[in-house]
Amino acid sequence: MNVNRLTRSLDFHAQALTLRSERQRIIASNIANADTPGYVAREMDFSAALRAATGTQASAARLDTPRPGHMGAGGSNDPTATAMRFAAPSQTNLDGNTVDMDRERASFAENAVKYEATLRFINGSVKTTLDAMKSHTQG
Repeated sequence: MNVNRLTRSLDFHAQALTLRSERQRIIASNIANADTPGYVAREMDFSAALRAATGTQASAARLDTPRPGHMGAGGSNDPTATAMRFAAPSQTNLDGNTVDMDRERASFAENAVKYEATLRFINGSVKTTLDAMKSHTQG
């Protein structure tokens, strides 16, 4: 395996890990704002964000500015901004809040599992590479 291929692979998975972490932050922000009147839940299209972060997609419209009363949103240098959108409301609330706690909990758990899988893949790749570089006498 040449060094450039190894570097590209690790860079790709490092970007995926960073995006998974950001997605977890967005989901946690939705959960934290579940009782905020007028809060519109946000979500990230992970595939689009990964394509944008790895340079395989042109920039799209950005969702950089939070609505009044929302907890922080990504800044103008945020690579996830191209994949941000408001979540489609699955229920109607009198206060205008669109957070669906069941959906958010499921998304949080799914994203946590995928974060862990990406982390394990990176660790396995590094371990395999280090093992391959060892001398046969180092055992």
